[in-house]
Amino acid sequence: MIDITPPSIAFQIGPIPVYFYGICYALGLMLTYLVILRGVRARGLNEGWFANGMVIVAIAALIGGRAYHVIDQWQLYKDDLTRIVLPPYAGLGVYGGIFAGAIAVIAYARYHRQSFWAWADVIAPGLFAMEFVARWGNFFNQELYGPPTTAPWGIAIDCAHRVTGYLCPPDGTTPVNAHFQPLFLYESISGLLGMLTLLWLSRRFADRLRTGEIALIFFIWYAAVRFCLEFLRVDNWTFFGIPMAQLISVIVIVVSVVLLVARHRRLPPGLSQPSEPEPADDPDGPVPIEAGVAGT
Repeated sequence: MIDITPPSIAFQIGPIPVYFYGICYALGLMLTYLVILRGVRARGLNEGWFANGMVIVAIAALIGGRAYHVIDQWQLYKDDLTRIVLPPYAGLGVYGGIFAGAIAVIAYARYHRQSFWAWADVIAPGLFAMEFVARWGNFFNQELYGPPTTAPWGIAIDCAHRVTGYLCPPDGTTPVNAHFQPLFLYESISGLLGMLTLLWLSRRFADRLRTGEIALIFFIWYAAVRFCLEFLRVDNWTFFGIPMAQLISVIVIVVSVVLLVARHRRLPPGLSQPSEPEPADDPDGPVPIEAGVAGT
């Protein structure tokens, strides 16, 4: 079993603490940028639009992820609302980040008259890359863990970081030396495998996949893993006793499967999209809609 209980602060710059969570988030963004940039170049998409859009989408995802987490763990913030916006941050909700980020991508793609699905395909492996790295921030925050376990990979959690269901005596009955399921690790491994799988599919079956199918596979994969892991979590946001994350996961899976089947039947095979000419007088502005690019 793993008895390490890591500190949340990596180092300090004067009076300002630098948290491991923030470092993991930053490293995750770096890997995400590199993975998506690879896809952008491989498909001949505009690198300038990607660089600018990355900032917009990252900010939107951060706000959406934080909002979802606060709602999910409202009991942690209801008595002190300043904790919502002031560090140290205790977490981000992935579904909130995905949905807010998706809205930002849709708006940005429509502004430039680009295909949302073409961009979604190159973004999807990057989202898995983010999950792979950023989830380790939960390890340093001692959060995102499941029930007690005797498995060799069980992790120790300080009493100060225990959720209500696993409090130490005298407030609870869970032993001080208990070890827990590392849900953050399961999601991190899923992110790594998902990233590698999507990159392999994009390369190996580029002539068979339709535009948007890589993105839809991502949604199905993430939702299925999240649905299963939610059984190991407690004190979550629920709707009539059912974890909200599981309800969202079911909806995401059903919608994604329907879209996957529909797009596979309706669209011709091939992931590559025809290049779009940029206006000579405004290389960063909107471009005309090309057949087979916008509206797919």
